[in-house]
Amino acid sequence: MRLLYTFGIRFFSFVVAFASFFNEKAKLLHSGRKEVWQKLSALKSESSVVWIHCASLGEFEQGRPVIEALKEKVPGKKILLTFFSPSGYEVRKNYDLADVVCYLPADTPRNARKFLSVVQPEEVFFVKYEFWPNFFNELSTRHIPLYSVSAIFREKQIFFRWYGRWFKKALGAVTRFYVQDETSGDLLHRIGLDNYEVAGDTRFDRVTAIVDAATDVPVAAQFAENARLVIVAGSTWPPDEDILVRYINQAPEGVRMIVAPHEVHEGHIREIEQKLKIPFFRFTRMENANVADSRVMIVDTIGLLSAIYRYGHVAWIGGGFGKGIHNTLEAATYGMPVLFGPAFHKFKEARDLIEWGGGFSVDNYDDFFSLVEKFRNNETQRRESGKAAGSYVKSMCGATRMIMKQVFGVDGD
Repeated sequence: MRLLYTFGIRFFSFVVAFASFFNEKAKLLHSGRKEVWQKLSALKSESSVVWIHCASLGEFEQGRPVIEALKEKVPGKKILLTFFSPSGYEVRKNYDLADVVCYLPADTPRNARKFLSVVQPEEVFFVKYEFWPNFFNELSTRHIPLYSVSAIFREKQIFFRWYGRWFKKALGAVTRFYVQDETSGDLLHRIGLDNYEVAGDTRFDRVTAIVDAATDVPVAAQFAENARLVIVAGSTWPPDEDILVRYINQAPEGVRMIVAPHEVHEGHIREIEQKLKIPFFRFTRMENANVADSRVMIVDTIGLLSAIYRYGHVAWIGGGFGKGIHNTLEAATYGMPVLFGPAFHKFKEARDLIEWGGGFSVDNYDDFFSLVEKFRNNETQRRESGKAAGSYVKSMCGATRMIMKQVFGVDGD
């Protein structure tokens, strides 16, 4: 099986090399892997190296709290950060808390031996879904501690199939799994792996840290003051905005809305403005605005959304009428009901929020109208739903602290 798997990896590398002539993502991966060995030369052999591997940008946000805690609590460690996907590497290749950032070489036995001989890591962390058998085997052979962080397992994965024995064996190289939920732990137990902790998701630690560090946004505070209901709509797309604008155009005076669209170019902002039939203003033009009499505030810049959620009573998360919803956690952290469209099923936190009673999916305008009106007219129910959302986030925090304590013997707070 190992020979067949390795052949498949090499064939994939060949396909990437061929595709690099006409596909930009393949070109980035192919050329990036060529630079790996040169980049690794920056790691001195006498250094104490911690290697953290992420598939892409989402997994990086889960590995990031561990990196930040390491730099603060164990500053003598050097950090090697690797990515599989160009979409992660290209965005974070200059991440300042990592000493070296590079691609993960193709998962062949030769690359694994060479890579580990150069890096000589003392600890290794693979984030979420990343399981590479040849690297895992070599780490086990060299007795290098390997930790799976924010791991999540599903019954349909190959490890739990009758034909997945070889892949299941690869999991035996992991020193400890820090899984997100009990289901993942139960699945590991079923195949004889009890070296796990139900730790939650390190991304929740990252989100709460962002919220704790968020600065005040005075104009948002002024806009929300004395409103009966403030809806903060984050990362919206046109299908979201059609519903939101239709509602706010006919909503009672006491309802106000803050809209932070996913795309903030001039053309899109004007499209939103043209749909509005009530007073509004743009964040970047607040000096000339009558904030007190406006009903809608359009956030036509980026970087403020996580701080602005605090001024809302209900959150709407965009993307649910397209490929999938955006980040629900920043809003939920503030303890408010979180609403989104129907494309949420592949996002665990959205499913969990619904189960806890803090998240709500709507299929159309009528669903949205009924739900928002219920929250507008029943403050007790709105507060209970918001409390459920906040409680869910708190229940998932603490993974970074657990990892730092168990692996490095330090307090991760």
